[in-house]
Amino acid sequence: MKSNLTYAILFATTFLISCGSNQDEKNASGEVIVSPDIVNNPETANGEVLNKTRIPKFDFAEITHDFGTIESGSSVTYEFKFKNSGDKDLIIAQAKGSCGCTQPEYPKDPVAPGEEGVIKVTFNSTGISGQITKNVTIIANTTPSTKVLTITAEVIKSK
Repeated sequence: MKSNLTYAILFATTFLISCGSNQDEKNASGEVIVSPDIVNNPETANGEVLNKTRIPKFDFAEITHDFGTIESGSSVTYEFKFKNSGDKDLIIAQAKGSCGCTQPEYPKDPVAPGEEGVIKVTFNSTGISGQITKNVTIIANTTPSTKVLTITAEVIKSK
């Protein structure tokens, strides 16, 4: 009886340890996905900012862009320019498009106070027609921790 109990405890311990492995999660192209949990946000659950003196801040030139009329099947790109107007390094943990047709690229390194950066958004209109509105949600160590960029276009069938 003791050996069965010993084996059960050993199995359960091994199972729990293996489930908690610390391997980095990767996306389809093999890049490591940074967990939003690593972003140190100085805001509490009730919205109060705990440390008001050392906060990074996004200062975007614009947060929306209209591509106008484009043909279905084409890809278009726009660069959203921003400045860290705060006084602490700005760290972007994640930028994600609202669908697979909208792909953002963002700085992986911290953006120092006063420095500028770019979030490049590419929209692929293959198989799409009509008026579109797509979003890119950015998670960073800013207050608030999310920022949404929006692109729009009128997609017409190619001739």
